Amino acid sequence: MTPQLDVIGIVVRDMAAAVTFYRRLGLDFPDGSEHEGHAEAALPNGLRLTLDTETVIRSFHADWTPSTGAGRLGIAFRCSDPAEVDAVYAELVDAGYHGELKPWDAFWGQRYAVVQDPDGNGVDLYAAL
Repeated sequence: MTPQLDVIGIVVRDMAAAVTFYRRLGLDFPDGSEHEGHAEAALPNGLRLTLDTETVIRSFHADWTPSTGAGRLGIAFRCSDPAEVDAVYAELVDAGYHGELKPWDAFWGQRYAVVQDPDGNGVDLYAAL
């Protein structure tokens, strides 16, 4: 059997904050997920995005410590068009999330922006130009 990518997992400090952020990007976490130690959302392509609190990770991996530094995780959301990149970026920044890279027309042919999730992970927003 060939291993198949099934889950993208993110370790979070604050489950409620993380669930709120990713719901704003259209992910469907079950009601009450913000109060759990583990939450998952099914993605349209069959993958799942999971969130686990640091406490949950330490419950089975006692020596675990969070990664330090930026750029440890890459996650990107495709938008329907350049205007949607701008609108989603503005909505998230207006809601208090850190805008890491304002929308711009990238030389590789995309409208591109980066917003940080509550744990400081860069979340890319993009659309074809």
